[in-house]
Amino acid sequence: MKIAIIGASYLQEPLIKKAKEMGHETHVFAWEAGDPGEKMADHFYPISIIEKERILEECKRIGIDGICSIASDLAVVTVNYVAEAMGLVADPDKSTLKCTNKSAMREAFKRGGDPSPASIRVSSADDISTDGLKYPLIVKPSDRSGSRAVKLVTEKEGIKEAVSDALEQSFCGEAVIEEYVTGQEYSVEGLSFKGEHRVLQITRKFTTSGDRFIETAHLEPSGLDTAMYEKVEKTVIHALETLGKTDGASHSELRIDEKGNINLIEIGARMGGDCIGSSLVELSTGIDYVRAVIDIALGNEPDLKPVHKGYAAAIRYILDDEDLKVFKKLSDEHPEYIVESSVPDKIKGGVTDSSARSGYFIIKAEDSESLLKYLPA
Repeated sequence: MKIAIIGASYLQEPLIKKAKEMGHETHVFAWEAGDPGEKMADHFYPISIIEKERILEECKRIGIDGICSIASDLAVVTVNYVAEAMGLVADPDKSTLKCTNKSAMREAFKRGGDPSPASIRVSSADDISTDGLKYPLIVKPSDRSGSRAVKLVTEKEGIKEAVSDALEQSFCGEAVIEEYVTGQEYSVEGLSFKGEHRVLQITRKFTTSGDRFIETAHLEPSGLDTAMYEKVEKTVIHALETLGKTDGASHSELRIDEKGNINLIEIGARMGGDCIGSSLVELSTGIDYVRAVIDIALGNEPDLKPVHKGYAAAIRYILDDEDLKVFKKLSDEHPEYIVESSVPDKIKGGVTDSSARSGYFIIKAEDSESLLKYLPA
């Protein structure tokens, strides 16, 4: 089978590798930049992932049988566009905006009755009115990920600068201002096939403090009790229906406050990045998540039977010297926990968003307690 993959960065490596292992012919599209997928692919096309019309024409010429991408909101637009035009499997193109634009998503949640912070959409840093919103507020670009230009604002004087930064990072020239909700943050890793949704795993997230929110670690399973797990599951499935999602992976982010109230932060119509979807889900559940994404793209019902037993699994990112010390401690005490690592000899500089982190290490053990001592406090 011929499968088109949108993107060639390290994020797509697991997808390309798995597709080839499954015996599929890989056709990879991305701006030529020396990324790993350019060499891994059976066929590489130096076309930017945002040039959806050009990619569609090439996919028609090739005669692809499916199209997909993982861990990229930007790629979702092209995947859905090409799939709908060619009668292939993906989310309907009409759901694309709601799944890739945070402002449109917030508005859809409001209409659908899904629990989500109050927000407004802005396209200019001038004459901003936050009337009706309660401080503190979060400002973020409407169409970016990886914590880019996400900032906590505690008073009106800081809004203009935060919005300017967010607009500068936005592809569509929009930002969203939303009320800040408190509570532990989680993500929900899901899979949809023909409109049926299933939660595969819930991830506990660790982030930096202060006015920016950079993810420092992820842990699976999340530690939620059965009742709360089921409440989260029900909330996320309803929200996926609100957004019109039908097929493929999903990555939902939310917070649960002290009273057990859930607030949806955002939902991506794709697998979680940061090695969550490509590594942690399989380690913690035994389910081959990447294979399932490929099967769905090709119109096949995914096989969700575990291929091995589930472990406690986590990833910690390298942001500073303290993280390097933790990795050294882990290496000395429990090297058998280490599944994969990319750890520098020294820190390269300040971290302003997730793309500036210096490295990571993935670990697994029989239980979460064994891993928590190596994760941020």
